Amino acid sequence: MKRNHTMMQFFEWHVEADGIHWNRLKEMTPELKKRGIDSVWIPPATKALSSEDTGYGVYDLYDLGEFDQKGTIRTKYGTKQELLDAISACHEHGISVYADVVMNHKAGADETEVFQVIEVNPNNREEEISEPFDIEGWTKFNFPNRNNQYSSFKWGFEHFNGTDYDAKRDRTGIFRITGEHKAWNDHVDDEFGNYDYLMFANIDYNHPAVREEMIRWGKWFADTLSCDGYRLDAIKHINHTFIRDFVTEITNHRGQDFYVVGEFWNPDLAACQEFLNHVDYSIDLFDVALHYKLHEASKSGRDFDLTTIFDDTLVQTHPLHAVTFVDNHDSQPHESLESWVEDGFKQSAYALILLRKDGYPCVFYGDYIGIGGKEPIKGKKEMLDSLLYARCHKSYGEQEDYFDHPNTIGWVRYGVQEIEYSGCAVVISNGDEGEKRMFVGKERAGESWVDLTNNRSDLISVEEDGFATFPVNAGSVSVWALPSNQE
Repeated sequence: MKRNHTMMQFFEWHVEADGIHWNRLKEMTPELKKRGIDSVWIPPATKALSSEDTGYGVYDLYDLGEFDQKGTIRTKYGTKQELLDAISACHEHGISVYADVVMNHKAGADETEVFQVIEVNPNNREEEISEPFDIEGWTKFNFPNRNNQYSSFKWGFEHFNGTDYDAKRDRTGIFRITGEHKAWNDHVDDEFGNYDYLMFANIDYNHPAVREEMIRWGKWFADTLSCDGYRLDAIKHINHTFIRDFVTEITNHRGQDFYVVGEFWNPDLAACQEFLNHVDYSIDLFDVALHYKLHEASKSGRDFDLTTIFDDTLVQTHPLHAVTFVDNHDSQPHESLESWVEDGFKQSAYALILLRKDGYPCVFYGDYIGIGGKEPIKGKKEMLDSLLYARCHKSYGEQEDYFDHPNTIGWVRYGVQEIEYSGCAVVISNGDEGEKRMFVGKERAGESWVDLTNNRSDLISVEEDGFATFPVNAGSVSVWALPSNQE
């Protein structure tokens, strides 16, 4: 029987820009596999504005750390060869690699162009606040140092529908580019009237040549990396008909087991469901709604009703299309979507995504290894390893929930015959010390279970009727199972 699948987001915003991150991944693959991580989401591998850029300020999609552009050959994370070596190492250890794909915008143009725009209200992009006028915008991408290798496509203002800087007047704003067939794309998020525009030079997916080039690149990128899937960035800002076509083309090209997960950052469950409908359920989505529930729970303490933790979440309604996560590079402190799950609830939050039957959980590098920058945060490797162990070895079989108290919840995984000694009982408290009497199976009678988290040192005996009373510390989590020395 296959073990549970677990993903790791293998970067955080402040990973040092020292060019050794691909080598770091290569070195860590044996350890990750040992811990039960069998897929990694890697950061954007394409050349960005600078070697310090996290990768979302995309300059050249065909430069993976191979050409001397933007003052550097390598990217923030290393060279193309180091990237390919890291992916090979992952594959040797049975770890799938999902590449981050940034297709909403381009940054760091080679030249300016003069073209006509209409300025729009930033809070309602459908509202025009100027007559048409000329600006000088950074929209010409020639990639001179790549010299047409891999693609001869050159980008100009006609391939974009908006930008945010007028070099002529040294002024920022949101400027919609005018011209025949020029408009914001429909089929995007309706925040701010129309949320097609996010930043930099915004790619126009109404343009046939753009759609064709981006699909061609998507195939080239997957082939070049031999990766196993994509993580699509910022898809609420991209025409969802293009997303559907892109995913269809790539999976037809690479095979139907090519995995795609999208970042549709909207906590509204109905909006997520509507998006999945639009793309014919061809991708999974990160469960942003659950992330915000975990964040709220971490802030509210005992005032949060734990029995409602999964209400109105994607993992509850669409378990086969939900990638569950606690935090990521955008939600970490001081970043654009800061909503950090606080330390006091962090282990409980991870238990809620790692030890249940539904969802594809993603562990954040910033939680596991730590966060750098001016205000570093230590990693929680030891705490997470105990949960990863439980996920890999124990958390199997049918699930019985005991969501019957607002401050103390629990569930049991009964285990499966194919994985010997599997099965576990989880108890979470966001209030006082508590306990949960739960049924783990009559065949377990007489077994002595321990807390794999080491939060408690009790030895719990399973009674003749298959029940046991499992305790939990105040504001804590315990994962009860057969100890390793009985395996």
